[in-house]
Amino acid sequence: MQGLMMERQLLISSIAKHAMTFHPDATIVSVTADNPRHEYTYRDCFGRAAQVAQALTSLGLSRADRVATLAWNDYRHMEAYYGISGAGYVCHTINPRLFPEQLVYIINHAEDRVLLVDPMFLPLIDKIRDQTPTLEHVIVMGGPGSVPEGSDAIDYETFISGHSGDYEWPEFDEDTAAALCYTSGTTGNPKGVLYSHRSTVLHAMAGLQPDILDISRRDCVLPVVPLFHVNAWGIPYSCPMVGAKIVMPGPKMGDGETLYKLLSGEAVTLALGVPTVWLALLDYCETAGVRLDSLERTLVGGAAVPASMIEAFRDQHDVVLQQGWGMTEMSPLGTVNKLLPKHDGLSDDERVKIQTKAGRGIFGVEMKIVADDGTEQPWDGEAYGALRVRGPWICSAYYRREDETGDTHDADGWFDTGDVATIDPDGFMAITDRTKDVIKSGGEWISSIDLENTAVGHPDVAEAAVIGVAHPKWTERPLMIVVPKPGATPSRDDILGYLDGKIAKWWTPDDVVFVEELPHTATGKIKKTTLREQFSDYQLPETGS
Repeated sequence: MQGLMMERQLLISSIAKHAMTFHPDATIVSVTADNPRHEYTYRDCFGRAAQVAQALTSLGLSRADRVATLAWNDYRHMEAYYGISGAGYVCHTINPRLFPEQLVYIINHAEDRVLLVDPMFLPLIDKIRDQTPTLEHVIVMGGPGSVPEGSDAIDYETFISGHSGDYEWPEFDEDTAAALCYTSGTTGNPKGVLYSHRSTVLHAMAGLQPDILDISRRDCVLPVVPLFHVNAWGIPYSCPMVGAKIVMPGPKMGDGETLYKLLSGEAVTLALGVPTVWLALLDYCETAGVRLDSLERTLVGGAAVPASMIEAFRDQHDVVLQQGWGMTEMSPLGTVNKLLPKHDGLSDDERVKIQTKAGRGIFGVEMKIVADDGTEQPWDGEAYGALRVRGPWICSAYYRREDETGDTHDADGWFDTGDVATIDPDGFMAITDRTKDVIKSGGEWISSIDLENTAVGHPDVAEAAVIGVAHPKWTERPLMIVVPKPGATPSRDDILGYLDGKIAKWWTPDDVVFVEELPHTATGKIKKTTLREQFSDYQLPETGS
């Protein structure tokens, strides 16, 4: 016997319709190339999204055609999100930080027919246009003056003008593809993850839970995490569900001063981004002698968070830092760290120790850790294992690589994340390393992530990476690579002395080298494949290896 419930489809357009009905006067503030502060309402946003949908349809697109975006976090990009997917096309967000050859690959692999591009990136597209044969139309996301003379592109405002904001969003199956995002892995070509309307709506609803993002109509949310990467962690969908104010930083996403002015000027209560963004913000605040008065909490993901950052937000700004973990393949939310009532009586140091973990799984995400032989490991906080996940917003295969699913998923559909993790009895998961980055020394594992997070607590260290280097007795030993803060000149002994007592003695790196910068992927992660190549012949002191 089945339940007697209405079969209404979970569509992205339903979020727009809900926001227009219940939160029409909620606001979106944007920084754009042509306006330092643009403000309008949800009513304006979704009315213009309807114009985008009609303008795209006028080009003769077919259902499920891919429409790409190459743009910053601003109001036009938000409109495109809804206009593209709501009309039944696939919104393919592209990371502008990718190398030109990667851009060519993913545009061709996705077979994009239309590209909406920020004026800043038009020269980049002009250089590769002859290598992207499926690309028929380029729309520059600005006004009439944003298109250079002689270009065959059209400006966004002209493109949508003449179309009505009064639009009947089409109905279709909720499992229809809605958005496409390519990973920026450190090896091989990027892989496409194809989200459905159903998975996107469920993911956004899950993110609103009190123990996850806890967003309400009272919040003002600043997504520094890019709209071009994993749908800005679901913020463009979650906020309109409840009518929260959104602040878009535009091209100023990594500038500490601009972020501070946005946070304070717009009374932001929740901000989301990667650790490097918040380091820049904390440095600016310290230098300028200012405080984050309105900000209540920040969600940090994309890389492990050091204890020093959690403490800095707490002690200097009375802001709660929550660490989260996820992947492009997971839409991306997988875990979020929020302390339990049982932790209320703990000391600050004990609480921070828990906060440095990736967090507990959220409803909709199943997790397990397995040994090399596939045996499931206990949740005791000690046993390590390869982390596997499954759920309704986790990919079942990569786009146009469905025949390779056996390489990434087991027979029961569990996705291999490529991470090594522990899970404690309370369900708090901690990433100890990537499978390919873990250091195996004398048959035991050393966590490069733990070493890196400890090292960046040193006052003279801006960034640190740890890789395994060949050793004649122990197979591998850790080498720490450090970027000093500007003007600082720490020594090897300074760093090793700082680590003493904070890590297991046998984890202590055999050597420390100093560099001006570390290689990063397009999404800001340290590119350890490059470091391993760079230091492949490195000889550890006193070993001859």
